[in-house]
Amino acid sequence: MASIVHVLGISGSLRKPSYNTGLLLAASELLPEGMTLEVFDLAPIPLFNQDLIDSGNIPVPVQQFKARIAAADALLIATPEYNYSMPGVLKNAIDWASHPVQGSPLNGKPLAMMGAGGGMGTSRAQHHLRQIAVFTNMLPLNKPEVTVQRAFEKFDAQGHLTDEPTRQQVRALLEALVAWTRRLRGG
Repeated sequence: MASIVHVLGISGSLRKPSYNTGLLLAASELLPEGMTLEVFDLAPIPLFNQDLIDSGNIPVPVQQFKARIAAADALLIATPEYNYSMPGVLKNAIDWASHPVQGSPLNGKPLAMMGAGGGMGTSRAQHHLRQIAVFTNMLPLNKPEVTVQRAFEKFDAQGHLTDEPTRQQVRALLEALVAWTRRLRGG
């Protein structure tokens, strides 16, 4: 039997009724066999400050975030798109996790991404996340892409993903992430 793949889910939105947090909720309902999902809340992470790193005074929420990344086999990021890019809260968290560069828990971490938004889904935000993955040496899964367009039509008032074709896309992404992670592990 293949080993369990533990995935850390991260929503780039702090909004309570977030469609992207709803995507992670849907993912938790659609997990393939052999996968677990833990969701991390970025809200407590303060703004990045290199002085805190240099002084060794790393904030506790940052320490917890980095520990959860290190403990995970892979990452699943659900990002909204703001101003043609990923939101600052997500970029800020990645900045913290990437420092110091030597020993960053992001290095070599398999990554899947998805996002829910307006007319283009979150394709531009995901493109920027892929660019960041180059420097941090995260290993993004290329296909399938999950860019949920017109998200307001696909979630109910409680933030649950109700659109069956989109649920199938999320399930396919999770299955591909399990396979990708196992492939990178050599098993």
